[in-house]
Amino acid sequence: MSAYLISMATYAGFFMILALALNLQWGLTGMVNFGIAGFYALGAYTSGLLSAKAGWPLAATIPTAILAGLVAGGLVALLSMRLREDFLAIVTLGVGEMIRLAVLNEDQITEGPRGLRIDAQPLREVVSADAYPLFYLCFVALCVAITYLICERIRTGPMGRTLRAIREDDVVAGVLGKNVFRHRVQIFAIGGGFMGLAGALYAHYTQNISPEVFMPMVAMFIWMSVIVGGAGNNRGLLIGAGTVIMFLEGTRFIGDVAPWLDAEKMSAMRIIIIGLLLIVTLRVRPRGLLPEPKFTYDKSKDAEQPAHPNI
Repeated sequence: MSAYLISMATYAGFFMILALALNLQWGLTGMVNFGIAGFYALGAYTSGLLSAKAGWPLAATIPTAILAGLVAGGLVALLSMRLREDFLAIVTLGVGEMIRLAVLNEDQITEGPRGLRIDAQPLREVVSADAYPLFYLCFVALCVAITYLICERIRTGPMGRTLRAIREDDVVAGVLGKNVFRHRVQIFAIGGGFMGLAGALYAHYTQNISPEVFMPMVAMFIWMSVIVGGAGNNRGLLIGAGTVIMFLEGTRFIGDVAPWLDAEKMSAMRIIIIGLLLIVTLRVRPRGLLPEPKFTYDKSKDAEQPAHPNI
């Protein structure tokens, strides 16, 4: 049971990094990204291929996966960031599917549907086999903490205020002198880099990756994490990702209470229950479990100031 809980906590860590990345793009800046699974796959296959077929050390493959996500995010943003939100959503969904289909069909390189076997894991020779799952969980937790600190620094700094202004009304932000296009490209690229990191961590944890893992449903789970946790609040996303993992894994035990359901019906029932849980959560907490704190204007401070301080 402890091994199972450690495994679920590790998967929750992957979801947390993806949710933090999406929060930068959508929660703070208002950019819709339905291609999360594609950037996730790009990071996984970049690190996996460089490790398994090129023999690179993990100290080089994981940063390269982050760089690949960063560059891909920047290119997608440069080509599509002037589109309206609905068109941007379609473009990102298409990019995610393009990446998945590329790794599926280029089987001479990626092994296609057979799955790419990856032997390398961080410090595998140093840590014992029994203690390694807990060690990897700590490694993922460290990556989550670093990602959180970077995202929180962006959110609370001057750039965060600019991003929220762009989210609320990009025309007004542009009139006030902010370079809206540059900020959007930067944030989309940074989010893509974090998604690449999550993919690399996933690849070296499972040690076998295949294209069917990176279906668009992954994006839906990450969107659920952001919405349930509270868009715009990084701490809420950590709770949201843990809640979504709890929903996903808790519904696996439906078969214990309903043994008459076959595998197909149980899979459909899981999706129904997850959807109902999401609806109930949003009904009770429409802004998420830990919503973004709203800025409030304090008139009393202005009232204390003289009307014409220079006179």
